[in-house]
Amino acid sequence: MIEKMEYDDFLMLVRGAEAEIVEKKSRFIATVRPVASEEEAAVFIDEMKKKYYDARHNCSAFVIGSKAEFTRSSDDGEPSGTAGRPMLEVLLGSGIRNIAAVVTRYFGGTLLGTGGLVRAYSGAVKEALALCETARQRFGVKLRIKTDYNAVGKIQYLLANQKIDVIDSVYAADVELTAIIPIEEYERLCNEITEATGARAGLEEIERAYYMV
Repeated sequence: MIEKMEYDDFLMLVRGAEAEIVEKKSRFIATVRPVASEEEAAVFIDEMKKKYYDARHNCSAFVIGSKAEFTRSSDDGEPSGTAGRPMLEVLLGSGIRNIAAVVTRYFGGTLLGTGGLVRAYSGAVKEALALCETARQRFGVKLRIKTDYNAVGKIQYLLANQKIDVIDSVYAADVELTAIIPIEEYERLCNEITEATGARAGLEEIERAYYMV
């Protein structure tokens, strides 16, 4: 049996965003984008550096994996720990995974000090995140259920009782229903379907993966 704790829900970025703040005449432009891998994150960071080639700094951070398995941050010339790490902490705290952020700084002529830089870089990312669109991901099993017409109502009732939507249905000589079952409900629901149909329903596991809910 797969333990639920191994597959915690997480947020993913559906739509990125850009936001800008100004601190003592320095402009901080935060760009946030979804990325599926470290390679995608690197391409995005390079793209921002080319776009804002005339900026003093293009600091970055990203989080990859449902459990934040891969994280990186860069101060890009700012004092150590004043830019990339604060940006990364904001991303981790948001609960969003597979996400990258670049904060571009155009220097305004006034030094902000360590605390000022931390607030500015983290604040810019927070502003951009507030404009992003997210969706929750849950680990589940895509299940195909094959049954006769007499048992369809019982199966539909069991699914509806757990608020599980049928994502596909085929009505021919028999009936095929496809649904995505949360992993923590999977074994119990399969047993309930088997019992309710007198073991006449065929259950075929198609795949296990994260799905948008």
